[in-house]
Amino acid sequence: QENPYLFTYRNSNYSSSLETSNTKEKSQERIYGTNIPCFDRSPSDTVPVSVHNLKPADIRVIGALGDSLTVSNGAASKPHHVLDVLTQYRGVSWSVGGNENISTVTTLANILREFNPSLMGYSIGTGKETTDNAALNQAVAGDRAEDVPAQVRRLVDRMKNDTRINLQTDWKLITLFIGGNDLCKFCKNPVHYSPENYTYNLQTALDILHREVPRAFVNLVTMFSIASLRELHASESNTCPKPLMRFLCPCVINPEDNSNELKKLVYFNRKYQERTRQLVESGRYDVTDDFTVVMQPFLMNVNMPKTQEGLPDSSYFAPDCFHFSQKSHSQAARALWNNMLEPLGQKTDNQKMEDEIVLKCPSEAEPFLRTYKNSNYTYPKQTPVSNYGSELLCEDRSPSSPPETSVHSLKPADVKIIAALGDSLTAGTGIASDNLLDLDTEYRGLSWSIGGDASLENVTTLPNIFREFNVTIMGYSTGTGSENDSNAFLNQAVPGAQAEHLPAQARNLLRLMKTDPRIDFSADWKLITVHIGGNDLCNYCKDPDHYSAVNFVRRIQETLDILHKQAISSKLKSDLTFQVPKALVSLVEVMDLLPLRQLFVDTQVQCPSYMADYLCSCVLTGEENSPNLTMVREATRAYQLGIWRLVESGRYDTHENFTVVIQPFLQNPKIPLGQDGHPDVSYFSPDCFHPSQKGHSQLAKALWNAVLQPVGQKADSFDFTADIVLDCPTQNKPFLGTYKNSNYTYPPVEPTNEPIENWGSDLSCPEQTPSNHVPTSVHKLQPADIKVIGALGDSLTTAVGAKTTDEQTDWRGLSWSIGGDGTLETHTTLPNILKKFNPNLFGFSTGSSKETAGLNVAERGATARNMSAQARELVELMRSSSKINFKEDWKLITVLIGGNDLCQYCLDKETYSAQKYVKHLQDTLDIFYEELPRVFVNMVEILEISGLRQIAASSSGCTLTAKNICPCFLIPEEKSSELQEMKRVNRDFQAEALQLINSGRYEEREDFAVVMQPFFRNTLLPLDSNGKPDLSFFAADCFHFSVRGYAEMAMALWNNMLEPVGEKQTYNNFTHDRSKLKCPNPEKPFFSTLRNSGFRNSDLNLEKTEPSVPYWAVIVAAVAGVLVGSLL
Repeated sequence: QENPYLFTYRNSNYSSSLETSNTKEKSQERIYGTNIPCFDRSPSDTVPVSVHNLKPADIRVIGALGDSLTVSNGAASKPHHVLDVLTQYRGVSWSVGGNENISTVTTLANILREFNPSLMGYSIGTGKETTDNAALNQAVAGDRAEDVPAQVRRLVDRMKNDTRINLQTDWKLITLFIGGNDLCKFCKNPVHYSPENYTYNLQTALDILHREVPRAFVNLVTMFSIASLRELHASESNTCPKPLMRFLCPCVINPEDNSNELKKLVYFNRKYQERTRQLVESGRYDVTDDFTVVMQPFLMNVNMPKTQEGLPDSSYFAPDCFHFSQKSHSQAARALWNNMLEPLGQKTDNQKMEDEIVLKCPSEAEPFLRTYKNSNYTYPKQTPVSNYGSELLCEDRSPSSPPETSVHSLKPADVKIIAALGDSLTAGTGIASDNLLDLDTEYRGLSWSIGGDASLENVTTLPNIFREFNVTIMGYSTGTGSENDSNAFLNQAVPGAQAEHLPAQARNLLRLMKTDPRIDFSADWKLITVHIGGNDLCNYCKDPDHYSAVNFVRRIQETLDILHKQAISSKLKSDLTFQVPKALVSLVEVMDLLPLRQLFVDTQVQCPSYMADYLCSCVLTGEENSPNLTMVREATRAYQLGIWRLVESGRYDTHENFTVVIQPFLQNPKIPLGQDGHPDVSYFSPDCFHPSQKGHSQLAKALWNAVLQPVGQKADSFDFTADIVLDCPTQNKPFLGTYKNSNYTYPPVEPTNEPIENWGSDLSCPEQTPSNHVPTSVHKLQPADIKVIGALGDSLTTAVGAKTTDEQTDWRGLSWSIGGDGTLETHTTLPNILKKFNPNLFGFSTGSSKETAGLNVAERGATARNMSAQARELVELMRSSSKINFKEDWKLITVLIGGNDLCQYCLDKETYSAQKYVKHLQDTLDIFYEELPRVFVNMVEILEISGLRQIAASSSGCTLTAKNICPCFLIPEEKSSELQEMKRVNRDFQAEALQLINSGRYEEREDFAVVMQPFFRNTLLPLDSNGKPDLSFFAADCFHFSVRGYAEMAMALWNNMLEPVGEKQTYNNFTHDRSKLKCPNPEKPFFSTLRNSGFRNSDLNLEKTEPSVPYWAVIVAAVAGVLVGSLL
């Protein structure tokens, strides 16, 4: 008998190496091997001195840089062994692996070893970049473009320290491939992962190689079209771990088909490819004869490999369906080799991975690795600086059918006429000027909001974007000249204009539109952009009365009134009322000019500081904290606030064919900085005050996106350097954004016989930037670090009663802890405060519908037992949102619950006991603690409800309603035992909740804190001048708060968050003061937690001044104090 034994690995002649694992493995290995048909494998007769005469056998050293695709994560993993994808199979890496030989493992290194068996630098086996067997494969799993310079440094150091390598004379081949992780994360921070930053990081890496590595041929492999991975995820024919794919690459996998997010991905991907090509074709790396960088584009337009049935073929991928399998590594190696032998201009850029790829051989006539020089290839001229075109990826560009009659259903293609009013910004002063002498030229054809020179392909302006939807649109200006020239058309802006000049511009505009035979004044839809205020602010300090906010708003109102409704007369007609039909007025908010000071105070920037006084003396001159600057800063806020009040009064929404929409993106402009950290003047004309064409292009893109964005969700900041992708109308939101189609509700209108009031606040903190590095500890968390905001609770958090005229609506956009309607100047809410620190805050509610609730999961009528369900809903919303980096973004969650529990306690004492209340809170916090990374939880202490008895008693209309809402507090007699029991239970709710929070249960994690915010602990009833309850703080039901009361809650919560534990204000101070908001302490600018307030985890003695007083006694004493105060 041939084999009379039980089989073991030893008597089976089994080897643990891949080549002899078993019969099936052997056949697979042969698939991964390759035959080399090349007969001439000899090196040059003498070592070449030129990189353009380099034969494959001349290569002595091979290296590689990149990410997990070069590391080869999971390349040799068996199917379904997802965990093994963590293994770095560097020995089979397509560009640098050296396992076995070409007969079994196809890699670039193994191909080259057939030409030069003494090749050095290839990696073998498995392991990290730090291992010896990694050799010169210095790729790192998870790395992005910004990490490549560090990889280069390690690679150079390894070559210098290897005694076998002669750095000066040995020819080196280095392959660089990076970008997948950048694109997988770009949507989380588009500025950080912009094509400009991507290319800059590659340039930095290549510059090091160019400077320090002689005799080098660098393969720069073009980033592939990563969106094709979506096919693998969408296919139901494979066993891919779909959740893992979404986790690994959320910005690619998660966007909906045809969404703006997906179009932005495609745009970024294409820009990565384009800018990389431009970098190489700049000739930057072709200044010496012994170094070059060659683009190898075989992956540029690669498609998802398909099976014979036409389905995505997962065999080309590792078990995670994200990384390449060895099958793909083999194909990539073959394709890269062939690319290297193909002349520039003729390289394959759409390799089919499922095809059989036959290795090419150097020819006798062209035996060299191909470069631009030995390919007789001339780099195309670089895109001229003057080309500032854009790409519009919108598929649906059709007009409404039949023609639309409502301004709230207006599609881009419906706009027939475009016009603009304003000052030098809109007139186009200095846009294309290259010297100060040309600054008088008005380049109207290049103006951001109204220019129509050329086309969108090379000039980005709002009209050129609209022309992509309607080629017959009219009104845009072309060329240069004044507002009186015919080519200015409907651009009636005048350099130097102030708000007082705007009405005259409006009248001229109407005259032109009425008299032009090409314009059907009654039937054509018109878009009119209005932007003014810069010159008013520049002169404000010289005459504050003349340029007051009241006068400014009055002049804007006069202008808008002319457009909305004009009284005209003529000799042939009697006076009549005339309304401009079919118009959407896009009112761009007054720009904050103060950031422009950076251009004039930075001595490293070549700006004409001597012109500061002439250009804008009140802003550009004087010390940083001078009275003039303070005046301008306050005036800017007042201008902006006044305009919001005017538009949100509803004055211009009396008809379906006219509206005014504020575009607020210039509210917080960010001055562009170069790589050296100094202002980038390329965005400005030679005077460093007016934008250049580069700046106008950015403004135009931001304006277009603002026009599409829903009211209440519009961007209120502008970054000159951002890679702004043009948004597209969507199937769900195909219209230009107005208040009505955004489901946005204007705040309540105050009586006209009294001064306009709002309950906004003023906040100007000296330091509003995030931490230098994203903190990993919640105890080092600054306001600007917060990226996401959420809330749990009941009707107080849905903001029932915020508008006194409607008690049935949840006014979530006005909610004290989660509402984001308007701005802080008009609506005091926690998100509006935080938006001063981080304008990109996500999660806040707007409007009054559930669809715009954001991460406000509160529900009216909720009790503590509903909190865990709300918590799970919130966690899932955060986890599934493509706009949240679930692991890395810091989250702020506010919880206030217990009112309904207390109001129903007497009806079911078991269900609504203090013990059950705290147990429900614990269950809720446990969910956050176990499932949410990086979170700060505000637990707002339940208020003292007994004070509501005074409010109910103060008005006959209140009594019945309030008793129905909260019978357990409002029905008992004044000194009854029932009422005393309710007060005791109220105190128990407060005390036991705080005992839970400070028990140390939630102190083990460094990135989690829950802090009790006790401003309602001693609830003081606000009184009017007559000593009676001030009902302006309350809704008509006398139970919920009005918008004024909610504003006070927001202020108290914010201040509590900054106050150290043990020193927090424990009573409410409901008195109107716009300046009540505190700023973070510059020495300790963090949200206060137990730890950073100086307490140990187990320390329950919260009063620092009296550490011996038990916590329980502090609470009881505090509550006893309020009983006296609330009954005065």
